[in-house]
Amino acid sequence: MKKVSHSKPHRVLFLIGAAAVLAGAVILSFLAGRKLLRDYRRWQLMKNNVVIEIPALDIKAPVLEGTDNEVLSKAAGHFPDTGALGQGNYCIAAHSSTIYKEYFNDLRDVKNGMKIKLYDTDKNLYTYYVTGTFIVDPDETWVLDDAKDVRVTLVTCTDDGSQRRIVVAKPKKEDG
Repeated sequence: MKKVSHSKPHRVLFLIGAAAVLAGAVILSFLAGRKLLRDYRRWQLMKNNVVIEIPALDIKAPVLEGTDNEVLSKAAGHFPDTGALGQGNYCIAAHSSTIYKEYFNDLRDVKNGMKIKLYDTDKNLYTYYVTGTFIVDPDETWVLDDAKDVRVTLVTCTDDGSQRRIVVAKPKKEDG
């Protein structure tokens, strides 16, 4: 019977393969750990803050006070000096990006009649229905003004970032 010999090139290839598998496992573990940490932080923020949910678009995000970069890097943000939940024009901004996983990425697919749920810090539910969507220039801040009714206004960038996508939603009037 002939003895099989493992030559030096085979051992080198084996070691390179083993190193590649190990490096891949380390990279995947790192990325999985980052995702788990990000999901945990998001869950913590949603537990203690207002939450916006658009079930039809699979959007669910915590809403913090303010719209500066620090806030928008981890959550959606409520514009200061705009309405409160269930009162006035409650305005929320969040990032959207074709490159990164941002909260309002799928807002481009919103349709009239879609349900938007907002939960306050006590987890009371406020339900709104999309009544319109349109595009404005970044300096058109009138969308944040008090509209003399109850509504939620969502603000995010268009895909190229040059304009703002606006979504307006209002509670349904009770038949009476």
